[in-house]
Amino acid sequence: MMIRRGLSAWLPRMVVLLVVLCSAVSILYMLACTPKGIDEQLAFPRANSPTGKEGYQAILQEREEQHRNYINSLKKQITQLKDELQERSEQLRGLQDHYTDSLGPGLERSNPEKTPADLLEFLRSQIDRAEVHAGAKLPTEYAAVPFESFTLQKVYQLETGLTRHPEEKPVRKDKRDELAEAVELALETLNSPDSDSNANHHMYAASDFIEGMYRTEKDKGTLYELTFKGDRPHKFRRIVLFRPFGPIMKVKNENLNMANTLINIVVPLAKRASKFRQFMQNFREMGIEQDGRIHLTVVYFGKEQMNEVKAILENTSKSANFKNFTFIQLNEEFSRGKGLDIGARIWKGNNVVLFFCDVDIYFTAEFLNTCRLNTQPGKKVFYPVLFSQYNPGIIYGHHGSIPPLEQQLVIKKETGFWRDFGFGMTCQYRSDFINIGGFDLDIKGWGGEDVHLYRKYLHSNLIVVRTPVRGLFHLWHEKRCLDELTPEQYKMCMQSKAMNEASHGQLGMLVFRHEIEAHLRKQKTSSKKT
Repeated sequence: MMIRRGLSAWLPRMVVLLVVLCSAVSILYMLACTPKGIDEQLAFPRANSPTGKEGYQAILQEREEQHRNYINSLKKQITQLKDELQERSEQLRGLQDHYTDSLGPGLERSNPEKTPADLLEFLRSQIDRAEVHAGAKLPTEYAAVPFESFTLQKVYQLETGLTRHPEEKPVRKDKRDELAEAVELALETLNSPDSDSNANHHMYAASDFIEGMYRTEKDKGTLYELTFKGDRPHKFRRIVLFRPFGPIMKVKNENLNMANTLINIVVPLAKRASKFRQFMQNFREMGIEQDGRIHLTVVYFGKEQMNEVKAILENTSKSANFKNFTFIQLNEEFSRGKGLDIGARIWKGNNVVLFFCDVDIYFTAEFLNTCRLNTQPGKKVFYPVLFSQYNPGIIYGHHGSIPPLEQQLVIKKETGFWRDFGFGMTCQYRSDFINIGGFDLDIKGWGGEDVHLYRKYLHSNLIVVRTPVRGLFHLWHEKRCLDELTPEQYKMCMQSKAMNEASHGQLGMLVFRHEIEAHLRKQKTSSKKT
């Protein structure tokens, strides 16, 4: 859309410039060719100048010479103007060719002057392709694209996830601006003189807006249907708007070489030796054996279980011939933010990709490359949305045995959920982490430090890449709600625990298990009688 506006703004300026230059050439030519006034041509000769016929002939010859010189000067200026016009025309043609190539094969390339008209025709054709005037035949009930509804204050949405609610105020600015623009355009349409032949027609305001619906088809555009109160009871006005999507444009074609891009995985830790052993098994297989371009920094708090953790690290180092690790021990209370901050700053080598990780995380070799590809110093940081595993004891309880870990890591609604409220796992270059100011070291324990860092990046000029990734998992572990919590805190803790235990359907099966068991007993009894 921005390119179309830029091209639309550029064309009128070029046309105006061409008209001005042509007008200038015409004026100069008229001035040069217009005969001088009689008084000027027949002016009396100056003192000491020739008189009579000879004098006038001398004056005419002088004037003719001046005129000839002036014409030659004008010819040079005209030649220069023609050269400049040619150069400008070539620039304009090149600009149109560039946009035509960018807009893809859907538009005519042989005639750049037709590009704006072709683009407009393409955008109009999007309305015909979308379900605006007529329905489309769909193969299944799942192929239908549902609408979401909205008022001036709220949006009612189907795809809620964990951080969004069925009813909420639009948080993202682009969504607020999008819906506000639709309402404003609808009001302009209703209040325009052409919309109603009656000279005293009703003037509509935002308070007349009742509700709207919108849906987006990713390859066509967004359809809006807005309903307003009419000027009489039981009368309504409906405005249908469509925001067509333009053709796909080529933006970049890059070759990316990640062969020498090292990742430093920084893990803060206190106790949890058994979890660290499981983590190192994953690290050895994916990081050392498959990837090989990796460094591990462990920041350990306290001394309890420290020797066991160091032994696990040293055994992996010997058996895998792996020397790229750093172990830092701090005699103080655990602070995740401080551990990550120290682990990042202690690095003395060249600029490196930092992957802030926890001990209960499982990653694949493919994820490590995704981490590299979505970070760029001074340009991009990566905030993946990981898949959080449900309690395997509940998921596979009816199977009799829990399968191996690798077989549990399947992305399905029965096995886990996208942890879109977490910002702890992140990839960024060390230079960007240092320049942004690092973690807030006043935060103790777990939680909070990751959100502060995330907000720092959002408030900077860096691009924050946020997307679900299929190679990063949060492994389930029991969540304990302490007795010291207030009743409200304890309730929230239990709700969080329930959300991490199982899906809605699986928790329902646990609640109604007695009814299910009674039904099965009845079925067995009736089958024996028959």
